[in-house]
Amino acid sequence: MRNALGLMLASVVTAVVITGVWFWTSAPRADAAAPQTVAARKAEPLPAPAAARPAPKDDVEITASLSKPVPAAAPALQPAKSTCANPDALGVSRAVVIDTTGGPGFGFLQYKQFDFLTDKEIVLTFDDGPWPTTPAVLKALSDECTKAIFFPVGKHTTYHPEILRQVYNAGHTVGAHTWSHAHLDGKKMTEPQVREEIEKGFSAVKMAIGTAPAPFFRFPGLGHTQAALGYLASRNISMFSVDVDSNDFKSSGPDQVINNVMTKLDKQGKGVILMHDLQKHTAIALPTLLRRLKAGGYKVVQMKAKEQLETLPEYDAMLVKDQKVPAVASRPISSVVQTVSQ
Repeated sequence: MRNALGLMLASVVTAVVITGVWFWTSAPRADAAAPQTVAARKAEPLPAPAAARPAPKDDVEITASLSKPVPAAAPALQPAKSTCANPDALGVSRAVVIDTTGGPGFGFLQYKQFDFLTDKEIVLTFDDGPWPTTPAVLKALSDECTKAIFFPVGKHTTYHPEILRQVYNAGHTVGAHTWSHAHLDGKKMTEPQVREEIEKGFSAVKMAIGTAPAPFFRFPGLGHTQAALGYLASRNISMFSVDVDSNDFKSSGPDQVINNVMTKLDKQGKGVILMHDLQKHTAIALPTLLRRLKAGGYKVVQMKAKEQLETLPEYDAMLVKDQKVPAVASRPISSVVQTVSQ
């Protein structure tokens, strides 16, 4: 009896031992499971914030330079040079951003406070457009991969809005030059009339290009009054005078335009150059003039505004009423007319 009981007890112990060994060898171990879980979590990167995700257009550039991150400002520094087909172009040597708070003035003929140009640096400016001659001016600038400031007349802008859009789309800075090219220092000009000339000019530019213009302004005939200067300053609009006047509006031909600019520029060494894109002689002279500037070692500085000008609603409405067009005309043409097949 005792032997039978002993045998039974031995059998139970043996079964327990066998079951424990089987469990130990076949079941997953707790200390082995933990690293597997941690490894799985590490393999799942946290989603980047939306703002940090690269835009689709930058995928190739970023992927190709993972070991050398591209500086954030690099793509915007030299857009013209990276796409310029002319290896010997005049180009743009540097671009500057202007804080127009308080209405700073540029051009030593009248405004001497902000002399930021160094020797051989120039700013190209064109008044009185847009006009049928303006596309020829744009082509000459494009061929040399350079940029300018355009000061269009409001009325001309309503005549040729599509041309002013070409100016803006080409990357040039677009300011204003009054509504009707009125001389604002005239004895019969009242302060309300001065404000209307200034504001309607900017409103016309905005209507044509479909966005806010630069707060850059040039007085017709360079004639200003203290009241007009004060008004522009209150609107944070920067004023432009001139260092080198091409006198193209009274030149006998393209050669004289070139000679006027180069003679004065070689004497002064730098400065803001005044030309007119509605002058035929200027449009013809410009390709040669730009090559002369390049040969002379001159470098173009592009001026941009830190902030664009918010036009005044009452003058926007006044312009729409004067032009007898619906307010919807202020929308850019691309939002109204779209090509669906070609």
